[in-house]
Amino acid sequence: MRFFNTAGPVRCEKHYCLPPLQRFDLEEILLLIEQQKYFVLHAPRQTGKTTCLLALMEYLNNEDKYKALYVNVEAAQGAREDVYGAIKAIMYEISYQWRMAFKDEYLLHHYQNILKDTGEYAAFQALLSFLSEYSEKPIVLMLDEIDSLIGDTLISVLRQIRSGYILRPANFPQSIILCGIRDVRDYRIHSSKEKAIITGGSGFNIKAKSLHLEDFNKREIEILYNQHTEETGQKFEQGVIDYVWELTEGQPWLVNALGYVACFEIKQSRDRTKTITRKLIAEAKERIILERQTHIDQLADKLKEERVKKVIESILKSEVVRAIKEDELQYVIDLGLIKRTREGIRVSNKIYMEIIGKTPL
Repeated sequence: MRFFNTAGPVRCEKHYCLPPLQRFDLEEILLLIEQQKYFVLHAPRQTGKTTCLLALMEYLNNEDKYKALYVNVEAAQGAREDVYGAIKAIMYEISYQWRMAFKDEYLLHHYQNILKDTGEYAAFQALLSFLSEYSEKPIVLMLDEIDSLIGDTLISVLRQIRSGYILRPANFPQSIILCGIRDVRDYRIHSSKEKAIITGGSGFNIKAKSLHLEDFNKREIEILYNQHTEETGQKFEQGVIDYVWELTEGQPWLVNALGYVACFEIKQSRDRTKTITRKLIAEAKERIILERQTHIDQLADKLKEERVKKVIESILKSEVVRAIKEDELQYVIDLGLIKRTREGIRVSNKIYMEIIGKTPL
């Protein structure tokens, strides 16, 4: 039996899902790749970015025109501003994922020598050149969690990509997709080495496009929930989809979490002859908030950040948000906590609003 997924990438054979490649403009992405462009895909946490990238990698490799590789660089986060340690971790991850994707250990046998010979401020670029020259097809590289890197580590990665850009596609990846919470243009990176703030726009001025992964719309929630009915026979009371939309405004993790708790965790609902009612969805919402599941816990933790706290307090007090610096405002928008509407800036959905109301600021 499939179920609503609330942890890790969605796998459509195991989870109720919306086809990942339909969640963004695939035609546009393929055109950007064909044109050898480097671009950004960004959205708040747990909206489906990784799922979409993994599906894109599979699609491209099945087409057999490129060698597409997905790499999560979060392992380098622990090194923080130790550039050598972080670059080594990223180079290992690329080499390991290459082996996993293509059953080829060639990079694993060479990446440490490349690092030793070129040093941390050139080794990442050298590895990508080495790989591009070795591969019989152009490389499409997807770097996930890029904004988990900080300071001089992030600056070094961006600059090494920029340095190799002119060598594509024979000696550098045909296309690189940077994926994270924020658009690279919004990065304000403190360089300990240079004693200065480096903006993402200047550190990575080769970006051709910034794509944003949107939340579900009401119709997509209905499609997702209907999969449960089709597979189990269990029905949803009329008005439930509207209520889920009212609570979540389509935030993917919240939509899946409400469905999972209502249909799988609440014991009476495991009887598939019982209809899932609005009351059960309300109970699911309370459980999610009280149990402080990971997504909710991360949200509450972000509210402790001074720049987040300042923005949220201004919204709650109906103060003039224009007094807040644009980069601080954009940061909280990128986190998915607030959104711009025609009426102004507000908290993204009712569940987040309830969590904020129960969290001391």
